[in-house]
Amino acid sequence: MYYQLIFLGPPGAGKGTQAKMLAETAKIPHISTGDILRGAIANNTPLGQQAKSYMDKGDLVPDTLVANMVRERLHEADAKKGWILDGFPRTVDQATFLDELLTQLDRNSLKVLNLEVPELTLVERLVARGRSQDDNPETIRYRLEVYRQKTAPLIDYYQKQGSLHSVNGDRTLEEVRQALSAIVGV
Repeated sequence: MYYQLIFLGPPGAGKGTQAKMLAETAKIPHISTGDILRGAIANNTPLGQQAKSYMDKGDLVPDTLVANMVRERLHEADAKKGWILDGFPRTVDQATFLDELLTQLDRNSLKVLNLEVPELTLVERLVARGRSQDDNPETIRYRLEVYRQKTAPLIDYYQKQGSLHSVNGDRTLEEVRQALSAIVGV
């Protein structure tokens, strides 16, 4: 079976955790743009340096930088049987780019999995996670506002296409995993 999955949801919704588990079950790569960007920053590449200046402020990295990385990644050998995108697309422009790319690849079986979690729960999760200095309440609230402005419109975009599947992400890890597996069919 061929899987094309996108995970949507605000920061702290559990996208990365759920995407990793689903990728293992379906035996497809979990492609996290966050991981790609963090790797570029850690390796101090020119793209990483550009991305870091945006990420340090809590802003989104420009579409063109991210889109080019995703295009390259989807052409790698391990993505031939499908993939899970986590953190891309984040804007309607990026979604349009992805639609065009999938048309070129003659792959149009996209399922978009949207994790819904109340804001108070998100802030609590992110503060507790404390992954980096950007996990403080002020920056977290700013990131959630950026999400509402830039990324939330994707929910309408994919709903109109008929590929959106929303899941209550404010449950146990296992309950969310089971709900996602049922939608995907793994």
